[in-house]
Amino acid sequence: MAALSSAIVPAAKPFSLPQTHRARVAALHSPKTHFKKTEFNFSNVSLSLRSLPRLRFSSNDAHFNSSSKESQQPQPSFAEFITSERVKVVAMLALALALCNADRVVMSVAIVPLSLANGWSRAFSGIVQSSFLWGYLASPIAGGMLVDNYGGKVVMAWGVALWSLATFLTPWASQTSLLALLVVRAILGAAEGVALPSMNNMVARWFPQTERSRAVGISMAGFQLGCAIGLTLSPILMSQGGIFGPFVIFGLSGFLWVLVWLSATSSTPDRSPQISKYELEYILNRRQTSFPVETAKSKKVKVIPPFRRLLSKLPTWSLIIANAMHSWGFFIVLSWMPIYFSSVYRVDLRHAAWFSAVPWAVMAIMNYLAGLWSDMMIQSGTSVTLTRKIMQSIGFVGPGLCLIGLATAKSPSVGSAWLTLAFGLKSFSHSGFLVNLQEIAPQYSGVLHGISNTAGTLAAIIGTVGAGFFVELFGSFPAFLLLTSLLYFLAAIFYCLFSTGERVNFDDPVV
Repeated sequence: MAALSSAIVPAAKPFSLPQTHRARVAALHSPKTHFKKTEFNFSNVSLSLRSLPRLRFSSNDAHFNSSSKESQQPQPSFAEFITSERVKVVAMLALALALCNADRVVMSVAIVPLSLANGWSRAFSGIVQSSFLWGYLASPIAGGMLVDNYGGKVVMAWGVALWSLATFLTPWASQTSLLALLVVRAILGAAEGVALPSMNNMVARWFPQTERSRAVGISMAGFQLGCAIGLTLSPILMSQGGIFGPFVIFGLSGFLWVLVWLSATSSTPDRSPQISKYELEYILNRRQTSFPVETAKSKKVKVIPPFRRLLSKLPTWSLIIANAMHSWGFFIVLSWMPIYFSSVYRVDLRHAAWFSAVPWAVMAIMNYLAGLWSDMMIQSGTSVTLTRKIMQSIGFVGPGLCLIGLATAKSPSVGSAWLTLAFGLKSFSHSGFLVNLQEIAPQYSGVLHGISNTAGTLAAIIGTVGAGFFVELFGSFPAFLLLTSLLYFLAAIFYCLFSTGERVNFDDPVV
C-alpha cells in the first residue's frame, strides 16, 4: 500500500514527527488544540487519527467528542423526522395524554346534569371536581421517583391502566354513594399524576436537545386535543348512551392503548428492534451532550433524591412558580368554562362545551408551532436560557391580557375568541418551563417535574375550589378572571428573573 503523505497543521511552533515508537505513543496521547487531522507514516501502513477521540477547547469548557460522526451526520429532513421511530414513540405519548385529559374533562360536562339531578350548589360542584386533584396532589412526586428509577415506559403503562379502570368504574361509583365517587375520582387523579413525568423521561431519552421542544409540543398537542375531544364528544355520547356513556368509552380506549404501547415501543432507542442504524446513531450522538449516557458502571439515581438541594436553588423555584400558575389557569378553564358559558352567556350544555372545546384544539396546533420555533431559535444560535424566557413570557403575559378581554366580553362568540387566543398563547409555556425541567437537572427530571407538578396541583385545588366560593361570595366570575390575569403577570416576572437553560449543580451540599 502506498503511504499517504502526512498533513500537520502547526500550532505555536513547528512540530517534527517522533522517530521512536515510544515517542509516537507519547505524541498520540498529548492534547494538541489546533490539530484537525494527524497521520503517521510507517513503511507500508498509514495510521490516521481521524477516528480517535479529540479534545476541543473553548472559552467556557472542554467537550469530549467520541468521533466526528456527529458533525458529519446531516440533519434529518421533515419526511425522515415525521416517519422516524422516535416520532412513533411521541405519537403514542400524545395519545396517552389525550386519554388523560379526556378522562378528566368528562366530569366537567357531566357535572352540569349531575348537579341539577342532585341539587348540588356551585361550591359543592367544585368539591366534586377537585376530588380528582386530591389524588393528583402527591402522585407526581412519587411518579417522578418511579420514572427516574424504572423508566417512563413501564410507569406510563401502569398509569394509563389504572386511570382507565377508574374512569370505567365512575358510573358504578356515582350510583353507589358520593363517597365512592370521590374516592374513584381521587384514584383517577393519583394515576394521572405519572403521565407528564413519564412523558418527560421518554422525550429526554428518545430526542436530542434540538428536537425536544417539538417532541414536547407534539405530546402536549395530544394533551390539549384530549380536552377538545372530551368536551365535544361527551355531550353527544351522553345524549346517546346516558350521562355515563363517555366514561365507559374512554375507559375502554385506555385499555386498548396499553396493549399497543407495551407491544410497539421501547424504553430507550438502543433497545428498539425497529429503529434504523442511522436514526440510532443520530439520537445517541446528539443526546450525549445534553443527557447522561447510561453505562454498566454508571450509578443509578438514588431512590430518595436530594430534595433539600433541589429546593435550595432559585431555578427550581422558577419552575415551581411557573407550573403552579400554569396549572391554576389550566384547571380553572378545564373545570369552570362550560359552567361559565352556560351561566354567563345562557347557552345550552352542548354549545357551552363547544365554545370551551375550540380553544383546546387551537392550543394543540400552537403547541407544535411553538416547539418548532423554539428549536429553530436554539439551532440558529440563541441561548437556551433566552429561548426559554421568551417562550414562557409569551405563555404567561399573553393569556393574562386575553383573560382581561374575556372578562369584559359581552357575547359567547367574542368570549370564545378571547379564550381561544389565550390558550393559543398559553401553549408557549410548554416550550418554556416544561422543557426547562429536562435541562437544569436531567438526572432528576422526573422528581423535579413531580415537585413542580405537586405545587401546580395545590394551586389548581385552590383555584378550582376557590372559584366556586369566590363567585358565591362576590357574585362575579369575571372578577376572578381578572385576579388570574394579575397572577399570570407576576409569575412571568419571577420566571424571567430566576430561570436558566443551563445545567444546575445540585451535588454541592447545602450550607
